[in-house]
This record gives sequence, structure tokens and C-alpha cells, in this order.
Amino acid sequence: MSNPINHFNTSCTVSNIAGNCFDFLTEEQLELIERNKMMVDYKKGEVIVKQGTFTSHIIVITEGLVKVFYEEGDQILILRIAAPQSLIGLTSLPLNQNLFQYTASAYVNTRVKLIDINIIRQLIIENSRFGAAIIDLLCEVTIQKNGRFFCLSNRQAYGKLADIILCLATNIFKSNEFELLLSRKELAELAGMSPESVIRTLKNFQDDGLIKIDGKMFSVIDPDGLVKICQLG
Repeated sequence: MSNPINHFNTSCTVSNIAGNCFDFLTEEQLELIERNKMMVDYKKGEVIVKQGTFTSHIIVITEGLVKVFYEEGDQILILRIAAPQSLIGLTSLPLNQNLFQYTASAYVNTRVKLIDINIIRQLIIENSRFGAAIIDLLCEVTIQKNGRFFCLSNRQAYGKLADIILCLATNIFKSNEFELLLSRKELAELAGMSPESVIRTLKNFQDDGLIKIDGKMFSVIDPDGLVKICQLG
């Protein structure tokens, strides 16, 4: 199926522009990263970074999906889904902000590349185009979070779930047809809804011809219809 519409800003993640940052590095700078990188595999549900711990590395997701969330006591707020080529830890680049501001855990089996944060700081100073790309990414994450807070605060259940489905299709899987690797409970947590409400709303979306669900396979049949639901709230 064709790629979904891309003129509507969805809120569950940013577009994957992280890979472009490294395109601006010279061969020597790329070699520096390769010499100092570490590859780590995480199983589904494992914590990758913990909020409040020291940030020693910037994390590049190479495979899988990661849940990035703020936690306080038993309460959590999901900030975004991080897909392959996403970077985790950029908010710790300032020397006075050397702690992770959020927790990240693996939604599915995930592989990441760890890069010493001091090397990233060095490359930002040495390579202005790389530094500008990092700033662009930080700005996009800020815009995404603003959209997410608006969605959670102002949209009703239909609008919240429509936003998540469009975001998964547009920014995560980049196709109108994809295998949903998240459970209904995880989808509910992401949308800020109860699992029962998600199941009921998905059925209504399917009955209305907006989506088609076959097991874990999702097909977005009417993306414009989902956009209208988002806009109506």
C-alpha cells in the first residue's frame, strides 16, 4: 500500500532524521565513533536507561522500538516511541544536565549503539553542520512533545487513538499496512486510554471502514477519515 499522508502532524514520535546527523561527519569522525561504540541488545521490557541516572553515552537505536517515558512514583507519562535511527540522551548534552531526564525501555527486542557523550560533544564543536543537525533534532522533539501534550489533554478517546494509528503508520512503520508489535494494553498506555476503550474504539474504526485488523496486521484504509477525527478531537 502507498505511504500514508504526511501533512498532518502526529504526536507519538518524531520523523526519523537522526541518521542524517551522522551524514555530516567526515570519515575520520565516523571512524572515531566506530572505535568507541558499543553494541548492546535488550529484550522486550528491559530498561535501557533509567531516569535520574548519570548519562555517560548517547544511545542510537539500530533495531526495535523503545518507549521513552517520564516517571514519578507509580505514575508514568509516555513521551514518545523511539524507532530505529532515533537518538536517546540528547537532553544531557549540556554539562550541567548530565542526568537522564526520562526512562527508556524496549517495547520489543531492541539493539542499540552506545556512543560516549563526550565524543558527541567534541564532534558538535568540531563540525558545525553536525551540531546544527543535532539542534534540528532537539527542536523537532520539542515540537513533538508539545503536540503529544495537546493530544492527551484536549482530544477525546477517538481522537487520541486516531492520532496514534496515524503516527505509527507515518513515522514508525512508514506504511499504511504494518504489523503492530504492541499489545492492546501497550497501545492503551500510549494513547492514554483504558484497554477496554481501545478495543471498543478499534472495532468502531473497523466497522466504519477506517482501518482493517487481521491478527497483528493493521491496514489504514481511510487516513483522511482518521485525520478528520483527530481534528474534531
